[in-house]
Amino acid sequence: MKSTGVGNNGGDADRSDFRQRLLDALEASIAEGGYARTTVADIVRRAKTSRRTFYEHFDSRDACYVALLSEANDDQVRQISEAVDPSAPWQKQVRQAVEAWISSGEARSALMLSWIRDVPALGAAARGLQRDAMESFIDMVGTLGATDEFRAAGVGPVSRRRIIMLLGGLRELTAITVEEGGRMSDVTDEAVDASIALLSPHPQTDAVDLARS
Repeated sequence: MKSTGVGNNGGDADRSDFRQRLLDALEASIAEGGYARTTVADIVRRAKTSRRTFYEHFDSRDACYVALLSEANDDQVRQISEAVDPSAPWQKQVRQAVEAWISSGEARSALMLSWIRDVPALGAAARGLQRDAMESFIDMVGTLGATDEFRAAGVGPVSRRRIIMLLGGLRELTAITVEEGGRMSDVTDEAVDASIALLSPHPQTDAVDLARS
């Protein structure tokens, strides 16, 4: 007997539900004891499922972790994009983006700290994850910086190299702050001011000559 459309959709929904439960369980375990101490057994216990179900969705604990961080990154990009008013003055848009980035990060602070501490140990998987995450943010900042407000101020479109410098600086600043026991929100004003300074249009004469001297 052929499966009905309803049955197929139900099966897909079940798979999606199990996958999300496993991701939520991993995040909860990271918040309680950290990623290094989390095992597949911990994940399936929290998700109230089986190891067999886990391995139907993920090849390993690291694969589950990468999926969790990838989805968290996508959520963060979406939240930042939705928080910015493209009709506002460009400096205000920068503040909106930075504040949304910090707010979304603090809402999942344990995962943010795990990204800083645990991702480098993943090897090749980490490089792919970090590259994909950076590309997502580069695309987002490029889109935000291509609005009429940015163009009218002579700021946009923002070059890829400048976006990379901006993101790299912000991530390093927050990483150091969090590692030292602070909160991302501690650096909000500094991050906004630095972002505006980096994005601001500069005269192309004396400033260029001074930078190259």
